[in-house]
This record gives sequence, structure tokens and C-alpha cells, in this order.
Amino acid sequence: MASSNVLKSQISIEKWPLKEWNETQNNYPQNKCIQELFEQQVEQTPEAIAVVLAEEQLTYQELNRKANQLASYLRDLGVEPDTLVGICLERSLDLVIGLLGILKAGGAYVPLDPSYPPERLAFMIEDSQCRVLLSNSEQQTNLPTHQTKVVCIDTDWSTIAQYSKENPDSGVTPDNLAYTIYTSGSTGKPKGVQIGHRALVNFLTSMSQAPGLSQEDILLAVTTISFDIAGLELYLPLLVGARVVLVTREVASDPTRLINVLEESGATVMQATPATWRMLLAVGWQGSSTLKILCGGEPMSKDLAAQLLERSSSVWNMYGPTETTVWSTIHRVESGNSPIPIGRPIANTQIYLVAPEQQEKEQLQLVPVGEPGELLIGGVGLARGYLNRPELNEEKFIPDPFSSEPGARLYRTGDLARYLPDGTIECLGRIDHQVKIRGFRIELGEIESTLVQHPSIAQTVVIAREDTPGDKRLVAYVVLNQNQTPTIQEFRSFLKEKLPSHMVPGAFVVLEALPLTPNCKVDRRALPAPDLTIQNSAETFVAPQDELTLQLAKIWEGILGIHPIGIKDNFFDLGGHSLLAIPLLTEIEKAFKKNLSLATLLQSPTIEQLANILRSQEDTAPESSIIPIQSSGSKPPFFFINSINYAKIIASYFGSDQPWYCLSIFGITGLFQNHLSQLRIADIAAKFIEDMRKIQPEGPYLLGTYCDDWKLTLEIAQQLNSQGQKVALLAFIDVVWDASNSGLSTYWHNLRKFGLYYFVSKVKNKLKFMRHRIIILTKSIKGKLDSKFGRTLTRKVQDVNFLEAFYQATDNYSPQAYPGQITLFLSSEWQFNKSPKFASIATEGLEEEEIYGYHHTIFEEPQVKVMAEKLSACIDKTLANK
Repeated sequence: MASSNVLKSQISIEKWPLKEWNETQNNYPQNKCIQELFEQQVEQTPEAIAVVLAEEQLTYQELNRKANQLASYLRDLGVEPDTLVGICLERSLDLVIGLLGILKAGGAYVPLDPSYPPERLAFMIEDSQCRVLLSNSEQQTNLPTHQTKVVCIDTDWSTIAQYSKENPDSGVTPDNLAYTIYTSGSTGKPKGVQIGHRALVNFLTSMSQAPGLSQEDILLAVTTISFDIAGLELYLPLLVGARVVLVTREVASDPTRLINVLEESGATVMQATPATWRMLLAVGWQGSSTLKILCGGEPMSKDLAAQLLERSSSVWNMYGPTETTVWSTIHRVESGNSPIPIGRPIANTQIYLVAPEQQEKEQLQLVPVGEPGELLIGGVGLARGYLNRPELNEEKFIPDPFSSEPGARLYRTGDLARYLPDGTIECLGRIDHQVKIRGFRIELGEIESTLVQHPSIAQTVVIAREDTPGDKRLVAYVVLNQNQTPTIQEFRSFLKEKLPSHMVPGAFVVLEALPLTPNCKVDRRALPAPDLTIQNSAETFVAPQDELTLQLAKIWEGILGIHPIGIKDNFFDLGGHSLLAIPLLTEIEKAFKKNLSLATLLQSPTIEQLANILRSQEDTAPESSIIPIQSSGSKPPFFFINSINYAKIIASYFGSDQPWYCLSIFGITGLFQNHLSQLRIADIAAKFIEDMRKIQPEGPYLLGTYCDDWKLTLEIAQQLNSQGQKVALLAFIDVVWDASNSGLSTYWHNLRKFGLYYFVSKVKNKLKFMRHRIIILTKSIKGKLDSKFGRTLTRKVQDVNFLEAFYQATDNYSPQAYPGQITLFLSSEWQFNKSPKFASIATEGLEEEEIYGYHHTIFEEPQVKVMAEKLSACIDKTLANK
């Protein structure tokens, strides 16, 4: 079909989208390459900070000079335009130097992820025929055997440093390659996508305008270079004079540490997959009003969009295959209930939606607005093609029948999409067997081709299932050869040697035969859901050995939905991933009061290994006052000060959307043991605030307490206000103004509240000799008794000493005027409440709620339910007002 006829029929469609649909926006720098634009920026801002990692940093001038020296060294090794240079480095300053050095030498880099199996790295090195491989002494030892010349950027730097610091003349042009990046391939081997400078410069220039990046921005880079979106994170800031803040692989996979870096760096832009953003939200990330969020790699759900909009200055949904240079369409997300579109094409990019049926290239039919069609992409961003794959190039990169430009091509994405009435595009899924899981693009055919190489397997089909909402996982269905009885663990181990971890199925199902359609094709819809109770064979299953491993096993079974789980089973082999790791670690923290990082789970992914870590951390766990009660939910968390038992009781009456945390003084007693005589309420409050802000970095804060811990809670609120943080609710439950005047009842209340250790603290002088004898006895029989008992007993003695000092500090604390409102929940029969005195310090007034009952019975049915309802109403009211 002639292109003019096609365009005519397209334009005649009623309500066809915007005019610029097929227009070219020639707004990218003509005849410029990446290194040239970077060098221009160096001239403008030589002393500005270009890249940061932890305590290390480089200015633009320092980065440029080091890259120049490396480039000159590489040129002496024969690197010139279109020469492929492998680079195998973790995220580091050396990585940025290495990438720029390769480009400045005129070469094109091939990212080699250090975490990939040696067999996969070996294929990529051989297939690309890299002339040079840039690495370091640590990664070099992990590389497979090859004939390529290796440059270790650390140990070889003394030689590299002898070369010129001036910008080299590489002779590279916009038509030369910038990089070749490998993606999953349907034939069983990864395929190299070749991206030129012109395409990359066009993409980065368009991104600098929308979503936009300027010299004042700080971009937090979290993506491995084996993922093409890392190109935006590393190059875009350096082309506009902004700052790149790198994080290591360990930090990027640990949401708590990532949040800390996100806050401490002052980042104004961060790009990540929906899986990473959900990981941050799962641990209570509250966002930043100055943060621009870029999100892509897999579909964005409406609920994720709503949560991100509440926590940022703007949210952008991005879409694009590797073959068209990172992102091809963008959309600024707005609030609402409509599906999240992928937006409109970036500069110099054309989008066509054609009938999804298989057609000859000359017979492509454009579909009307609202009708689904295969998404085709044309324009400057198209890759040169696949390396060494001429047949695949002919299939996927086709002549553009809609363009009059000679040689114009289109890329067939395999994505199904439709135009919405406003001109934006909605992506509807795939028309083939490619999937996206946690941002990774996976060709199911590659897994199938690899798995069928196992000698025990006759046939196999791999699909992506989402039997539990939000938990998409790969499932492999296998038909075995006769008389073969391999274990599932054997299949996993076999794949781990050949594929990246994200391509190893989380479940395996052995079938006698694959279900077929009437046309004798595999009926994928008829494949059964995996029975997760049989993912471990009897030969490898090792049951829990003690109470600790039994408790961990129950936690794992609840999170993974698999039963039983043995102590030697690997969390990630059972289908676990970073998103499931967050609730797992939260449950472990609740059960054992131990805060384990995601990095710990990555390094010790079995119950047996984690149990050993928990045992060894008895004395070394960080001091923290935080005790999670309900860590999930979209509302601001409620922080209850001390009284963990009462906090748990009242929290149980709130829904799953209200996070609850208790802050207990007994979690931080070790911090103050050396200066108990100088202990101040202000010191404890400061530590509590430090722990709170790890959970909720910014206000509004919800605070509550019970009985005589109100002074500590008041001081926390005072300090938060002085830090510019809003306290939306300060709730005191049946508090007493002066405990010393409340008579014997307060003493017995504290005895009931803290048990025998409070009593011991009151008569410690009489028991001093006995306490020392207990400690000496414990030490003397340490070899005969479990050392855990001795440590626990010693810690309890420390708690007693701290408790006495704490109440002395409470007696010495003088309440000052509080610049806010106080809400009192008072039992009708408690005789020691002094409402007028609390009213005298609450400058914005006092609100009272009476609960029928006595001091302790208000935490019993039916009073506690009434109190919970009143407290919930107060929370909703204050959040609405504040």
C-alpha cells in the first residue's frame, strides 16, 4: 500500500489524535555525540560536583580528565569508532570513568553485569567479539575464561595516569555506536541491541525538556548498567550540569538504606521500576515534595500512581523497548481513576498502531481510535539492529510504509495498545510470549530453550502467573523423559548456571503431558496453578530443629504460601523476591526484635543461615526503640510511647490501613548505661525521634501514650515542633500530672506495668549484693549454661538500673507550654487526672474524651473498643484539618 494512501485513511478517522502524531521535532543537537556534549558542560561548570558515591566524589573537571586518560590508553590498545569494549564493574566512580573513557576513545561499550552467571557472560563476550574488556581486580577473578585483553582500572591506573588529560579526538560521528546491550532472546540466547550516538543524544535531549532536568537537580542512580534505563541516570545529569548520586547494588536492593540515601543526598529526581517504588512504599517511605518520580519498565497500576502522587512533586510514566533507545513515550500522571496511559512519543519519534494480525509489511493497516493494535515505533531512536542476527533484524525492523524518508524503518514492539480520545496511548499487553517481571524484560522462549537442555526434560512451557494479586512469578511446566526422577532443586541449579536469577522460575510443575488445543498447540490457559506445597522434595527437605527455626519457618510459609519449608531451602528459589522480602523482614523484626537488612537476606537466604545470624546478634543488634505492631497501611503511622502491651491491645481495633509502632525505652537502655546519673528526658526523646524518622521522615506525626509516660511524649512533640515538623495529634490516655502525688495506687500500677524488675529497682540497695552474686555466678558457669541466659539476665539488670534513672529524670522534667492542642482520654473513675494543669500548657486548647471505667479497665472490653473508636475519629479529624 502506498504511504500516501495509508496516511490519508489515517487522517480521515474521526477524532484522530494530535497533529504532531507523525511530525518530526528536530530539536536535538545536530552532529553531536555524548562525549562532546559532556565536554561542553565541563567547560561551563568545571568545579561543580558531577558524581558522588558515599564519601567519594568527582568534579566535572576531575571526571573529564580521568576519562581522557583512560580514553587515550584505550586508543593505544586499538579502540576506535565502532570498536566494542566490554565493561564489567559494579556501580562506582570507576564505572562512570570507564563508560566515558570508552566513548571518548570512540568505542562502544558492552555492559556485562557482574551478577550474571559465567556461562552467560562468556556468551556475551564471545558474541560481541570485544577487543578490550574493562574491569577491576575484584571482578576479573569472577570473569569466565576468554581471550579478550583485560584492563583493570584499579591496578592498571598507574599506567593509565601517564596519558594525556586533554580531550582526545576520536573521530566518532553520530552514526557510530554508543553501546551494544544484551536482552533476553526467544531463541535461547541473549541478543545484542546496537544503539548509536544519534539515537542516544536525541533521547537525552528530549528527556532534558520533559520530564525535564536542570543544573540544579540531583539524580539518584539506582539501576545496573545491564538495564538500558541506566543511560538516563548516568548521562542526562552530566549533559545538563546536574549531579549524579550513585548507590551500590546492596543499597539499591535494601529499601531502608535506599530511603536514607534518598533523603541525605537531597535527590530531586529518581528513576525506578514500579517494583522498586513498591518496595520503598512497603517500608513506610513518606516521599518528598521536591522529588520528581520517573517510573517505567512495567505497567503502572492506579493504586501505585495514587501513592506516588501523594509523595512527590510529579510522577511520570515511561514506556519504551531497548530497541528504540530507552523510553519512546512519556506521560505525566494525574490523579484519577482512569488507567495510566504511556502518553505520547518523545521528540523525533513516531508511533503507529496497526492491526495485530500477521500481515505482510506492505499491508499494514492502521486501526481507528480506541481499537487495539500492535504498537510500531519509528524515528531517530531506532537501534542499528541486533548484532549478528540478520534474520531477526528483517523480522523486527521493517521498512516504514508511512514515511517518505528514504531508508525509514519501524520497529515491531509486539505490544498491544490503543489510542485514547485525548491522543494518549494505553498499553494493553503483549501479543507474544515476552513478559515483564519487576522491570526485567524476559523472553519465555529463552527459559524454555535453556530448560529443555536438561537431560531429564522432554518438553517444557514457561508462563508468568499472578495467582496472588501483585505477585507475578514465573512457573515452569515440564514433561520428563521416561525413568527420570530429578528434583526441582536440580532444575533450579541447572538454570542458575546459565540464566540471571530473575529468569529462574519460582515454581515448577511436573506433568505427564502438556495440555493441547484442538489445533495441537500448547493450551497455556489450561496449565494448572502450581501446588506450592510440593516445591521441595523429600530428599532435600530438612525440618526445623528448634523453636527459633520453627518460628522462622512459620513466617516463611505465611509469606510465600508454601508448606512445608525446610531450614536449608533458599528464599529466592521458592519464588521469593525483593517485594516479598519486605514483609518477611518485618515479621522477623516483630517476632525477634531484630532489624535485618535485605542485604542480609540476599547473603543468607536460608532459615538455617538466618537463625545463626539472629543468634549471633543477641548482643550486637543496633539499639532501637521501635517495635512494629502494624507496619503496613497508607496512613501516617501512629507512634505509641512505651506500654507495648497496651499499644498492641488498642492497635488491634484499627484496620490494616493504619500503621502502628510502639517506642520503648527498653530498646535503647544500652545507649545510656555509662551516664545514667545525667540521664535527661530530652536525650531519650531525641533518640525516639531519630528512630521515628527512619519510619516516617516527615510529619504530620501522630503521637500517643498512657499514664505517666506523658512527659516523655510531650518532650518528643516539643522537639518535633522545634524541628519544623507538624504534630497532628498528641493523645494522652488516662495520664497523671504528678505521679508522686497519686499515692500508693501509682506504685502498684507501675509494679503491674513493669513486673518484678520495677519492684527490684525500688529496693535495689537491699538486693545489690544478691545482684552482683547472680552476675558472678552467671559468668562462672558460662561454660555449663547457655550463654544466652547469661546475656539476657545481665540485660535485665541493666533495664532495672535504666528504669530507675528514667523515672528520676521524669520527676526532674518541668513541662513547658506546648504550641499545639492536647487530646485527653480520661477514665471516669481515675482520681488523679489534672485537666486544668494540662490545659495550662496546651496553647491551642485541650480536648477531652471520657471513657467509662477505671485506670486499667479502659483497656478491656467493652471500654477499649469505645476508646479505639474515639481515637480513630480523632486521627481522621486531625489529618483532615492539618
